[in-house]
Amino acid sequence: MSALNLERIKSELEMFGIAYDDNDSVLDKLLEQSICNRLQGDEIVLEWVAFSTTKKGLTLSVDTLDQFEHEVLNKKNKFRQGSKKEEPHNRTRDIHSLQDLIKAEEEEDDLLDSYSTPAKGSQKRSLSTPEHPQSKRSAALLTSPGLLLSPSSFSPSATPSQKYSQRGAKGEVVVKFGSNEGSQWAGGKSQGVRVQLDLLEGPEESLRSSYKFMFQRLRDVRNVLTVKIEDFGEELRSHINLEEFSPVALPAQDNITVLGQVCCDSKGKLNAQSVVLEAGPEHGGQQVPVDLSELKEYSLFPGQVVVMEGMNTTGRRLVATKLHEGLPLPFYTPEVKQEMDEEPVSVLVACGPYTPSDSLTFDPLLDLITVIVRDRPDVCVLLGPFVDAKHEQIEKALVTETFEAIFSRCVESIVEGTKSVGCRLVFVPSQRDIHHRFIYPQPPFTLPDLSKDQAQRVTLVPDPCTLLIEGVTLGLTSTDILFHMGAEEISCAAGSDRFSRILKHLLTQRSYYPLYPPVEDVNMDYEKFQSYGQMPLSPDVLIVPSELRYFIKEVIGCVCVNPGRLTKGQVGGTYGRLLLQRSSPSEDGKRASPCLACQVVKI
Repeated sequence: MSALNLERIKSELEMFGIAYDDNDSVLDKLLEQSICNRLQGDEIVLEWVAFSTTKKGLTLSVDTLDQFEHEVLNKKNKFRQGSKKEEPHNRTRDIHSLQDLIKAEEEEDDLLDSYSTPAKGSQKRSLSTPEHPQSKRSAALLTSPGLLLSPSSFSPSATPSQKYSQRGAKGEVVVKFGSNEGSQWAGGKSQGVRVQLDLLEGPEESLRSSYKFMFQRLRDVRNVLTVKIEDFGEELRSHINLEEFSPVALPAQDNITVLGQVCCDSKGKLNAQSVVLEAGPEHGGQQVPVDLSELKEYSLFPGQVVVMEGMNTTGRRLVATKLHEGLPLPFYTPEVKQEMDEEPVSVLVACGPYTPSDSLTFDPLLDLITVIVRDRPDVCVLLGPFVDAKHEQIEKALVTETFEAIFSRCVESIVEGTKSVGCRLVFVPSQRDIHHRFIYPQPPFTLPDLSKDQAQRVTLVPDPCTLLIEGVTLGLTSTDILFHMGAEEISCAAGSDRFSRILKHLLTQRSYYPLYPPVEDVNMDYEKFQSYGQMPLSPDVLIVPSELRYFIKEVIGCVCVNPGRLTKGQVGGTYGRLLLQRSSPSEDGKRASPCLACQVVKI
């Protein structure tokens, strides 16, 4: 090996044209330095070239090599030793590298045992420390193949989040709705009895068809918005008994009624002075500024379709005196009269991320699986992100597996962990799922590795979607529409809260994302949005997870729930649970809400 290194040193010196004394002392010194510093022959020559260049072309001699060793090689050795000391703390490892490390230490211990006498016994060292004692359970798991299905093995870091593990108020109910007294949150269906769960939009196969990425003509977008304005206009015209709408920019001395979409007169944020009403092509397709000073109450956002009454004497400014918003769709009524179940359906709803922001250990997800096994709900609705694109370790590329592999093992862990419960599992994708298509509406996940038995319990749905569970409709979206619309909405209304106004807009605009233009984070495909982003009916329960504070509100007959996120930064978050039961209308014909009770609970 020394001879090989010596030849390599000679060839490298010749290649760089470096002159040296003919005696062997210089070559022997270089060879000694390469061996002592664990460098190859070409590496030691490259180090010398860099050093001599900084010293303005030093000649190669024994004296200059001593200087080279003192100024370069010794410092490199100190740095290498320091990094080795820090390596156990800073190096990121996955489960495979940890098992390799344990195996290497065991081989080292076996070598120590071979030199020990029987009286001294085994020299094997314990892998536990006082700060991190090794429990019997973890020792058994380390060699168990089942650990590969445990979400805690997905992290490249072996350090769990301290803030999450030290959280307080576990299991505390923070918001209640309905008759919670005496409610049994365990599922009413016995294991083996399948809960009827369907997707109202029909088969989602067409949503999985190819998208036109980065190819969307403005004309197509305009056509989608035009159809939306015209359809809403026809509904509102019939509701207010109007023969026809007037063009927005036509001067008139009398009160006129116009139809259009709310816009902003610039690229800035909407305010009371920048509101513009844009009509569809059928009514001129022009824009007119709107004066809101005569309106006592209003709540507007960009993209909202409204009918306004007012004066436009010059054709250049509409002074609005009355505002007509959209109409909500009717609620679901079964075509065939169904028998009422004696027991309500228990539904658990949770939204990602399922890891703390300072660690990729899936401890919150493990805790959620424990809750599912304890409460035994009939249906679990799990919304993304499952592999969060905004996680700091993913942003810094510190993961050791592909995103698809992490997600597949995560889902398999959920399916296997809830096998004893037998509940139906619904997976909803998110724009923040880094392994999935970040486009809206978002196609459902694909899980080809699920077995036939597992696939019978799993339902993969798009974002957004409307589910039918035992005759009760659930509207689902993982996109944070509350946060997006909350930043754009303007209002003048006494005694109303912003959440209720935004939720009312969703229901009256009949859309899961009525904001136009959308925020930069949402990549909207308007052709798909026309078919899959609209509400087919008013849902009985609307699930709208958000970064904003959790809540439960009843808005125009619909129970709207923000269950919060399972983790909020480095600490634990919340999840929701509902009791649903379709009931017959009362004697006076009034509809009774099928949401018997609802709670938001801390994980």
